[in-house]
Amino acid sequence: MKRKKRNLIIMNIENNKKKKQIVILGSTGSIGTQALQVIEEHPDFYEAYALTANNRVERLIDQARKFQPEVVVIANEEKYLQLKEALSDLPIKVYAGTDAICQIVEAGPVDMVLTAMVGFAGLKPTINAIRARKAIALANKETLVVAGELINQLAQQYHTPILPVDSEHSAVFQCLAGEVGNPIEKVILTASGGLSVLAHWNN
Repeated sequence: MKRKKRNLIIMNIENNKKKKQIVILGSTGSIGTQALQVIEEHPDFYEAYALTANNRVERLIDQARKFQPEVVVIANEEKYLQLKEALSDLPIKVYAGTDAICQIVEAGPVDMVLTAMVGFAGLKPTINAIRARKAIALANKETLVVAGELINQLAQQYHTPILPVDSEHSAVFQCLAGEVGNPIEKVILTASGGLSVLAHWNN
């Protein structure tokens, strides 16, 4: 009897844990769709709070109907009406434009922002999310290429964790995990597009 009661208590504790609310910037791309797969496989731990896309409105509609986020945003304002009408039967807030994307990352319930947008477009929403003290899962390398020093300063100022989740920067992060004190002098990466990235670590 005592064991059964203990198991019920544990189950209640697990059920009462708050699901992590995730914003996926660029949910229709490869990284975004993989993130949604993780959310789908772990529904007790994660929930899509907001999904955003640039132009792929049909795919965004499909994702919204499946995952039922609180908010969806399409950057291309010309596709707002199509998105709004397609989701009119659901209690999902629909917005359009880059300003809306920058604002949604600041929403109170949000725990983490996955920045999987392509190119320079990911910079401003990432900065807004950091200032709002949201954990950042960074897949948008261009954000660090164009403003790496600023991003690092803001992350330190607002005590915001930045976790690399894609490509070369994630590979370095995983290779160096647990390697404190290892006398690594430099890591040379041959990145996509022929860009060579050189990073130094001092002893």
